[in-house]
Amino acid sequence: MLDFFTIFSKGGLVLWCFQGVSDSCTGPVNALIRSVLLQERGGNNSFTHEALTLKYKLDNQFELVFVVGFQKILTLTYVDKLIDDVHRLFRDKYRTEIQQQSALSLLNGTFDFQNDFLRLLREAEESSKIRAPTTMKKFEDSEKAKKPVRSMIETRGEKPKEKAKNSKKKGAKKESSDGSLATSKAVPAEKSGLPVGPEHGVELSKEELIRRKREEFIQKHGRGLEKSSKSTKSDAPKEKGKKAPRVWALGGCANKEVLDYSTPTTNGAPEVAPPEDINLIRGTGPGGQLQDLDCSSSDDEVTTQNATKPSATKGTLGGMFGMLKGLVGSKSLSREDMESVLDKMRDHLIAKNVAADIAVQLCESVANKLEGKVMGTFSTVTSTVKQALQESLVQILQPQRRVDMLRDIMDAQRHQRPYVVTFCGVNGVGKSTNLAKISFWLLENGFSVLIAACDTFRAGAVEQLRTHTRRLSALHPPENHGGRTMVQLFEKGYGKDAAGIAMEAIAFARNQGFDVVLVDTAGRMQDNAPLMTALAKLITVNTPDLVLFVGEALVGNEAVDQLVKFNRALADHSMAQTPRLIDGIVLTKFDTIDDKVGAAISMTYITSKPIVFVGTGQTYCDLRSLNAKAVVAALMKA
Repeated sequence: MLDFFTIFSKGGLVLWCFQGVSDSCTGPVNALIRSVLLQERGGNNSFTHEALTLKYKLDNQFELVFVVGFQKILTLTYVDKLIDDVHRLFRDKYRTEIQQQSALSLLNGTFDFQNDFLRLLREAEESSKIRAPTTMKKFEDSEKAKKPVRSMIETRGEKPKEKAKNSKKKGAKKESSDGSLATSKAVPAEKSGLPVGPEHGVELSKEELIRRKREEFIQKHGRGLEKSSKSTKSDAPKEKGKKAPRVWALGGCANKEVLDYSTPTTNGAPEVAPPEDINLIRGTGPGGQLQDLDCSSSDDEVTTQNATKPSATKGTLGGMFGMLKGLVGSKSLSREDMESVLDKMRDHLIAKNVAADIAVQLCESVANKLEGKVMGTFSTVTSTVKQALQESLVQILQPQRRVDMLRDIMDAQRHQRPYVVTFCGVNGVGKSTNLAKISFWLLENGFSVLIAACDTFRAGAVEQLRTHTRRLSALHPPENHGGRTMVQLFEKGYGKDAAGIAMEAIAFARNQGFDVVLVDTAGRMQDNAPLMTALAKLITVNTPDLVLFVGEALVGNEAVDQLVKFNRALADHSMAQTPRLIDGIVLTKFDTIDDKVGAAISMTYITSKPIVFVGTGQTYCDLRSLNAKAVVAALMKA
């Protein structure tokens, strides 16, 4: 039933292995190490690799990993119990060899664990088969049988009152229907102020007393309200008057000359924008070199590192962890020791805009990483957990694949083909604006760019790209590059097939010798099936070198939903056998979130893809590369 069971150290030494089938377990175990253990994604103890399901357990005290693999179509209920039993027996049996903590002793040690493992496997399989027979529940034990008795006991004393009230209401209705003269006489008597009450020999019911008090309250306080409402009504017509004429920005009237915002043309070509406007749009700073993202809390990183030293003062650990410090004298950490710290940590991450599910998985991963780890004499639970979380966050923000566009573009140049980048994302996140920023960055590095206007749905999308192209051309005119056009727009108008336009743009770039093709697509929600199908078609037909998802840093839990559904839609609607998914992320509007940088963690954790660019403003130079340590410092800031 099991494909394999292996025990290895965190240093990579295989101590013992059981093979249930002829296939090697090297590939699945290496995938587990790369995708889960090295990427700090240990919140869930299960991992799927192709047709196998792998379950693992970490022993942080002796730095061991226990992994079992089986076919994912099987439902084996005894696997968790088997891992626990093997972990307990192996640790107790070979405690001396493992505690030496040297690779040579582990290599020379003999771990004859085959017979013990087969015995534990047989016991686990038999325990899963021997189950107590399920007995059907009797009707007397069900909630339905208890409900009438319970309701009778609870409402026994209330039913006579309800009947009495109903009888009173019915009697009042009968009286009102039988004698209309009595009611007509009763109302004037109350209004005229006749003596009515128990002291005058007239008994009033509870409902009548409440109604009478309500009328007295309205008579006392309602007059002032009526006067104020009358005064406001009387003043309202006085305030009404003729509508004020609109004041235009140029001080003129509404004529065609003022309202005409179309660009004037000279000899059929659009007029070049003034140089002062171009310099304002360009921004300040080097355009050809991406600067690291600088968070406001980057200076606090040094203080948080110094706070973990024994000589640190009492309040240097920050407000988030200040109340949870406690010395742990040379003992192993347990879940109970870390529970209060992890709860506070999870709430802090959610407050920093990390998705709730991601925050829970991160805390669970840290707990699995530290459970059973032996602490030093002067170490605190808070400082240890905080340091482990910081290391996990930095590791998450540095995924296994790094995107280097400049290197890939030069490689495409050697093969004499354009490098194609496709931008996708939801509506209003800044795809076209950040496409223009990346175009400016490529132009500053000496690459020619062709912008493909494949957003044929949104009104004004082509005009927006045309404006960016005109301004980029003014910043890099052909005269400065030997008469070579460095940036050009390829568009076919609106209502056309986006995949066809992208294909024509790539062919045009190949013929004209452009280095890079940037494909702008229409914004679409992740639940819109027709638009997601069109996006999958565009990516499948044109096979771009890089697919960038553009997301804004303002989102919280929505980031998880967007990325998961985008990847799922691209996989479902793709016609290829191995569908093309998102390769990287462009995080926009980063300058609007202060230190709530949790969206970067959520997006990277879900996709395991790097954040290639970060947008920090509205000028062409406001493009940064992600600085993982600065982001983590801002995230951990109290």
